[in-house]
Amino acid sequence: MVLRVEDANRVRTLTLARAEALNAFNEELYDALADALLDAAADSSVAVVLLTGEGRAFSAGTDLLEMQQIATNPDFQRGKHGFPGLLDALVDFPKPLVVAVNGLGLGIGATILGFADLSFMSTTAKLKCPFTSLGVAPEAASSLLFPQLVGRQDAAWMLLSAEWIQAEEAHAMGLVWKLCAPEDLMATARRHAVVLASRPISSLVAVKRTMTEPHRAAIAAARERENAAFVELMGGPANLEALTAFAEGRQPDFTDLPPGW
Repeated sequence: MVLRVEDANRVRTLTLARAEALNAFNEELYDALADALLDAAADSSVAVVLLTGEGRAFSAGTDLLEMQQIATNPDFQRGKHGFPGLLDALVDFPKPLVVAVNGLGLGIGATILGFADLSFMSTTAKLKCPFTSLGVAPEAASSLLFPQLVGRQDAAWMLLSAEWIQAEEAHAMGLVWKLCAPEDLMATARRHAVVLASRPISSLVAVKRTMTEPHRAAIAAARERENAAFVELMGGPANLEALTAFAEGRQPDFTDLPPGW
């Protein structure tokens, strides 16, 4: 089981449960979370979804070992939804999405915050968008949503530097709404989720739709630009060096890449 599902007080809690892999997203987990969001959207007994992670990580992003297999094996069997299908489910999710970042969040473990309606973060957690360190492009419409959330320069630092963002920085820039002591994180996130869930679902859906609808076309365009850049860079010299270095347990060396890379 890679995802735990629990219901209480009209709040459906989804817990990423690949703790041994720091909740990194493989094809199985992408599919499980996408299906869970689609199910919650269609379930009239669910008003709010609360998403968190098991263990010391929220999510370490895409499983890089599986990513290397995808990059080098054209016969690799992909999932039903995969990463694009999860993004579709996040974009279309009509009810409030509350995210509780319990530990480190990399890649989609950070960019998913662009789709959260409320974000809570443990004071010991940290975030990273490792795209340039992997030789690839941004994802999940973060090139649009992060500047909207935190401003251009904070977004530029997150997306360009591939450096860790500590909880206090994430809160100060507006990427997360509230910081919590680790032992208080889930209770605080659940308390706020229950408040939302006590309201009429029809009204919650209407409010979220009026907030998100003006941005849908821009999100679709941003995803298209990011996907084109990702396809161009995936499997290129910088990306292959990054994935090889990860598999070999060393730091990547980009200094000997061909000109322009």
